[in-house]
Amino acid sequence: MAEEKRPMQMPVRPGDASKITREYLESILIEQRLIDSVTPDLTMELFGKLFRTPVMMPAFSHLHLFLRDRADGMTEYARAAKALGAVNWVGMSENEEFCRIMEVGAPTVRIMKPLADRQKLKDQIACAEDLGALAVGIDIDHVFTKGGKFDVVHGEKMSKYSMDDVADLVQSTRLPFIMKGILSVQDARKSAECGVGGIVVSHHHGRLSYAVPPVMILPRILEAAEGKMKVFVDCSMDTGADAYKALALGADAVAVGRALMQPLGKDGAQGVIDYVTGMNDELARLMACTGVKDLKNFDPSVLWLNGKPITE
Repeated sequence: MAEEKRPMQMPVRPGDASKITREYLESILIEQRLIDSVTPDLTMELFGKLFRTPVMMPAFSHLHLFLRDRADGMTEYARAAKALGAVNWVGMSENEEFCRIMEVGAPTVRIMKPLADRQKLKDQIACAEDLGALAVGIDIDHVFTKGGKFDVVHGEKMSKYSMDDVADLVQSTRLPFIMKGILSVQDARKSAECGVGGIVVSHHHGRLSYAVPPVMILPRILEAAEGKMKVFVDCSMDTGADAYKALALGADAVAVGRALMQPLGKDGAQGVIDYVTGMNDELARLMACTGVKDLKNFDPSVLWLNGKPITE
C-alpha cells in the first residue's frame, strides 16, 4: 500500500472547525470483519457515468495565488482526475479558464460562487452545459463574511439565495444541480424541495467557527434527504480511512480538500495521482478487512464511537 501522507498543519484558532472535524474523525474506530471477505470493488456510478473511485477532486479555484510555481495547477489536477478515473470538481472560475480545464477530458462538476450578478451566474451554467460538464452548482456557504455582510470574492459580490432562487437555477439547466455547503437538516430538506441533484455536506474548511463536523451530522442529513439526491462529504477527507468512515455512514462519495495542495504544488498532477492512489489503497484495504465488497454494501455498525457502535 502506498504510504499515506498527512497534509501540512494549518494554524489553529479558537473554534477551529477543521480541528474539531479532524478530532471527531480520529475518534471513530473500525471493527474488523474478515470471514467471507473478498477483494473490494471501488467502482462508482454517478450521473450516468462510471468512475474507478469514490474519492473525488476538490472544488479548487485560483490556485495560481497559492501555488506560485504551478500557474497551470487547475488543469494539472484535472489531468490527475482523468488518470485516476475520478470525478473532477472546479470552483470559482471564468468561462475561459473552465474551457481550458474541460479540454483535459475529465468529467467535471463546476461549482460557482453565489454571485449577486445572477445573469453572469446563469451564463456560467450555460457555458458548463455547452461544454459537457457532469454537473453544476453553487457554493452556498460563501455568502457571508465578517460582520454578516455579503462577501466579495476576487471583485465579485456575493448575495443571499432563497428557495425560489435555487429552484430557478435548478430549472435553468439540464445538468444535475449541486448545493455545496449544506450543514443542517433544514438546508438539506430545502435543497431536496428545490429539486437539486446533490448536496455537499461541508463547512468549507471552517468558514463557520465551531461548525459541526460534516460526518457527525451526515446521518441526520441523509435521513432528511430521503434518497432524493446524492449526498457528498468534504472537509478533512485526508486519508482512505476518512473516506471509509464517511462512506460507511452513508455518503455517496467524498472530496479531498487542502490535503492535495502540497503534493500538487510539489509534483503537479503526479503528486495528486500518488496521494489519491494512497487513499484508494487504504480505502480498499479497510473495505476488505470489514467485509465490504463494493460501495453499495457499507454497514455503519462497523464504526464505533465513545465505546459503542456508532449506530446505537
